[in-house]
Amino acid sequence: MHLEAVILALLTCTPTAYAAPKPTQPYSTWMASSFLSKKPVINRHYVSNVLGEGIQKAATLHKNATLLSYASNAISSLVSTNGTLIGWNPTYYSLDDLRVGNNLLFFWDSQGRKDEKLKTAATALRKQLDRYPRTPTGGFWHRDPAYKNQMWLDGIYMASPFYATYTSYFEPANTTAWNDIVLQFDLIEEHTRNSTSNLLYHGYDEAKKAVWANPVTGASPHVWDRAVGWYFMALVEVLQVYPKENPGYARLKGYLTTLADGVKKAQDVSGGWWLVMDEPYPGMKGNYIESSATAMFTYAYLKGVRTGLLDAKYRDTASKAYDLMIEKFVKVETNGTLSWEGTVEVGSLNGDASYEYYIGVGLSENDGKGAGPFMFAATEYEMWKTS
Repeated sequence: MHLEAVILALLTCTPTAYAAPKPTQPYSTWMASSFLSKKPVINRHYVSNVLGEGIQKAATLHKNATLLSYASNAISSLVSTNGTLIGWNPTYYSLDDLRVGNNLLFFWDSQGRKDEKLKTAATALRKQLDRYPRTPTGGFWHRDPAYKNQMWLDGIYMASPFYATYTSYFEPANTTAWNDIVLQFDLIEEHTRNSTSNLLYHGYDEAKKAVWANPVTGASPHVWDRAVGWYFMALVEVLQVYPKENPGYARLKGYLTTLADGVKKAQDVSGGWWLVMDEPYPGMKGNYIESSATAMFTYAYLKGVRTGLLDAKYRDTASKAYDLMIEKFVKVETNGTLSWEGTVEVGSLNGDASYEYYIGVGLSENDGKGAGPFMFAATEYEMWKTS
């Protein structure tokens, strides 16, 4: 169906903000089509490409040529004919900049592995990892020079699924690369895992120089929901392609099952998850149920179950969260399109990483960091319900 026809069909919907709307089509394509009508910015930034992947997932599942063409053209527009990522600086090191590699590889693979410019661009990103700044124990810095010797959960998602997918496509026998991929998770687990709650702190400073760094572990003081969401998704995605015969596979799967348990225990009775997840902060003044992590957890649970990584019991956890998202965070506009609510704008370790900092960051409407993962989750939910 053409986008214009989709939007026209949506115009007949009765707008009901903050109430479960009656869908005229699957929520994944409804949200994706709505975002096209909002004319989102297309660039190399990770937010644009998380949103693009959400649109691509919805389009692929429901065979929507308009949406898929949009996502494909968006990625192609970022790469020159000779395979250079437009505006990319190969000597600037930020894990966020690697996230576009997932989108490049998806369309290179799904379109017959014929588009050499996409492969060339992805290869340049992969080669940057070979010279990327690392902590003394081998972890990629989140960004150079701003976050020297720091690893964040966010960065694991930005780099590791791309690193693993690239290796699976082009260097499947590269044991050094596979071991390096699991090392990134090992370091995060060693320094940020809370063995009581089974949750992970936002990040750590291996040099222990940051104002927030724990003097023993180097970890930041709080469990920020979206950081955990990025990490949860990264584990699920990397395990899709990681070789089972490598000893690292069992470690990764163990990290996943432990985290799945911790996230389930942290779920609020409403079905969502608090912005700051560590005790005693859930329910505390200023804290709130946040939408991007709720979407990420839902997606990770559903895909983890579907692909055999997690026990089927977690579908109940995900279903409760999905219902909350439809009721609380999906908003029907007067023109029949959808908007996405309740996503915190940012969370960073560039300050004191205090509770007051996290709850003081504002919310952002139609933020791709939440809407993209909602589309991820919606496609998994729709696959489950129609299987």
